[in-house]
Amino acid sequence: MATAPHARTTTAPVPTQSTYQTRVADYWNAEENPVNLELGRIDDLYHHHYGIGAADRSVLDETDPDLRRERLTAELHRLEQEQAVLLSSHLGPLSRDDRVFDAGCGRGGGSVVANLRYDCHADGVTISAKQAEFANAQARKRGIDDKVAYHHRNMLDTGFRSGAYAASWNNESTMYVELDLLFAEHARLLRRGGRYVTITGCYNDAYGRASREVSLINAHYICDIHPRSEYFRAMARNRLVPVHVQDLTADALPYWELRKQADHLVTGIEDTFLTAYKNGSFQYLLIAADRV
Repeated sequence: MATAPHARTTTAPVPTQSTYQTRVADYWNAEENPVNLELGRIDDLYHHHYGIGAADRSVLDETDPDLRRERLTAELHRLEQEQAVLLSSHLGPLSRDDRVFDAGCGRGGGSVVANLRYDCHADGVTISAKQAEFANAQARKRGIDDKVAYHHRNMLDTGFRSGAYAASWNNESTMYVELDLLFAEHARLLRRGGRYVTITGCYNDAYGRASREVSLINAHYICDIHPRSEYFRAMARNRLVPVHVQDLTADALPYWELRKQADHLVTGIEDTFLTAYKNGSFQYLLIAADRV
């Protein structure tokens, strides 16, 4: 397992801390979903999140079945790359000597995006040993393994050095953990003035309790979506002060509308996301906060 020089520890990592986390790790160790893998094969940037922005719907008019599939896949990947680029744009300014922390890194695409943008050092953490192995292989393939490393560790208890990071983030991974435990670890790892960013789905307090659609999403991904308000309460309790909040809900709709038409990628959850976004029970937010 590759480790970053400034984040090296002598303690053994503890990947899971509960039966639930073991189930989540088992899920991702077994996961081979085309919606993750086929998109990543285009340019070896493997993301585990959704996309934002206006979609090129002309791909749906393609009459050749094989070319239609190829164009649909490429357009969905472009939209998810737009999401990763937006998140990374809120991490800076960063220097090439700075370190960033990718919590719940999946197959590693977000850390690569940050490194390409800032030439910084990046440590990704995933509870899945399979994902960490895959992501490290990708870093070696790109020739950036001297700066980008992935670790089979728990993002709630990384063992990395306190204050070692200039920026950190979660990209659609906060719903797998308790927010107070998560933000306490980010606050510990970030230096004073360091930037934390998350893009996440959350349920809308103004709607009331979690809707039927939110419950279906939870069941589909074995997660527990938090209410919007809890993000800000938990940040305040853990020395993270929001400096930018952006509602991406409308920007997320084109991705889901397009993915619904991609027969080779659908998972059955597409209509649920679209309904939840449109009925106001579910929101897609970017929150950037400074560690004080």
